[in-house]
Amino acid sequence: MRYKQFGKTGLELSEIALGTWALGGKDMGPVDENDAIAAIHAMIDNGVNFIDTAPTYGKGASEEIVGKALKNRRDKVTLLTKCGIRWDEGPKDFSKGATRDSSHDSIMKQIDDSLARLQTDHIDIYLIHWPDVNTPLEETADTLKELKKAGKIRFTGISNFEPDQLEKLYSLGVLDVVQYPYSMVNRSREALLKEYHDKGVATMGYGSLGAGILTGSFREVPHFDEHDARNGFYDFFKEPKFSQVMKLLETLDAIAAEHDVPVAQVSINWTTQNGIVDSSLTGVRNASEAEINTAAMNWSLSDDEIQRINAAIEENINW
Repeated sequence: MRYKQFGKTGLELSEIALGTWALGGKDMGPVDENDAIAAIHAMIDNGVNFIDTAPTYGKGASEEIVGKALKNRRDKVTLLTKCGIRWDEGPKDFSKGATRDSSHDSIMKQIDDSLARLQTDHIDIYLIHWPDVNTPLEETADTLKELKKAGKIRFTGISNFEPDQLEKLYSLGVLDVVQYPYSMVNRSREALLKEYHDKGVATMGYGSLGAGILTGSFREVPHFDEHDARNGFYDFFKEPKFSQVMKLLETLDAIAAEHDVPVAQVSINWTTQNGIVDSSLTGVRNASEAEINTAAMNWSLSDDEIQRINAAIEENINW
């Protein structure tokens, strides 16, 4: 495993982190809980010391699985979860959707709910998941500081905020970490990640495998369940973008063959070697996928191979 200093936090974290959105079992197809726990254990056993989850993943289901998996292993990982989204319906009722809410009272309830599901007494990194336009940033920042003082969280940050909001939170002193999508098929926040990385803020990229499309698992346009998040959150599973990614995969396939490794490892190394992301999220559903992802850290792409990939990205991913 390879590790990096995580911004100015003083933490030394694995260059790949475990992303657990899919383990919620709602947005990306069903998940077997035993497989999910085995996957988490395999990631940890192979050197991953960073786990990312959120209460909105399966309406608490992902946090519950992570909590079960970390029994007797909590001290081995830096644990990240999020706030700013609440559900008002029952635990299995997704009919009305979620509400963005980063108000003081809501976050105070959200943190206690997360702590209970995760079976821990503190969260290492607490991110505001999405912006809440109805709550002043000052109120949210003061709430995060209150939670730090209470010892419930250690570091704070955001995911998915706009630049002006980012600047405000940076000035308010609660921006230890920023998290944005980052992969070969989504470089929309690359400049923003670099800007804050250069400021010493810890940076994270999610979707590093493009919801699986950069693993080579999809060679034909998939037909997901109508409620699957991959139908809307990711737009490259539809034409014409799907075919453009398939052209990019021709280069990834060739490099993977030269190293005799799965395509996923090429994609992971490209993301982690870019220099602007301290830790990249990779999702896994079972121990086998965990073994593949973590083995990417046993080798590196050459400068020439990175140039070949970048050329293929520029030629094909022109969106």
